[in-house]
Amino acid sequence: MPAPDPLMIATPILNLDHPSIARLVKERGWKSQSKYDRIGAAYDFVRNEIAFGYNRADDIAASKVLADGFGQCNTKGTLLMALLRAVGVRCRLHGFTIHKALQRGVVPELVYPNAPDEIIHSWVEVETENGWINLEGFILDAKFLSALQSSFADTSSICGYGAATDCLTAPPVEWTGSDTYIQKTGIAHDFGKFDSPDEFYRTHHQSFSAVQGLLYRHVIRHWMNARVSRIRSGQVPRIPGLALPNHQHEDTRHAS
Repeated sequence: MPAPDPLMIATPILNLDHPSIARLVKERGWKSQSKYDRIGAAYDFVRNEIAFGYNRADDIAASKVLADGFGQCNTKGTLLMALLRAVGVRCRLHGFTIHKALQRGVVPELVYPNAPDEIIHSWVEVETENGWINLEGFILDAKFLSALQSSFADTSSICGYGAATDCLTAPPVEWTGSDTYIQKTGIAHDFGKFDSPDEFYRTHHQSFSAVQGLLYRHVIRHWMNARVSRIRSGQVPRIPGLALPNHQHEDTRHAS
């Protein structure tokens, strides 16, 4: 019997055999679609039906991300990988770190100076008929991205508010069979490719102390998610030292 394909199997984190994931795939009818459309359907679901937000940890299972209904680069990537494998598409993880400046505006200014200089990041690599494609543009949901675009209509380059791109007005985030990105210009270090998130997190994890980890899980991430919600509604807080976003009122200048 041939060995299982490591880029197709379920793992504790990629628990694609979980009832909630199996039910989603069946209800959407994704398996009956072409490979191109299967990838696009899973990608669009994770991008827009799983809102941008912060879960309790990077290494939670795909079913937990689905249950939360929100996620960031690593957790949304986990769910995307599980969905891709569930519909018969080979995929892998590419691990990085990103500069913490990318999170400024989302991380409260009171906390930002004590945040790690580099943050664990990843994107998903998917095998298509034309070779391997990098998928990162799913991180920010369309409503959140639109709020940034409206607030920074006069700039094309941004590093902050969860985005790092030189083409904010029209970033490559839609599935068209090509690479998608929204945080690419914030990358600091490249850790290479991994068969699964499980393999990645065995050797790489966020450099929090025990106290920092506790505060993040129980306080800071909820604070960040509240800021994300305000940004999504168009209330984009000023980053000290940078120009105030367009169309902002005075009462947003000191948003916490």
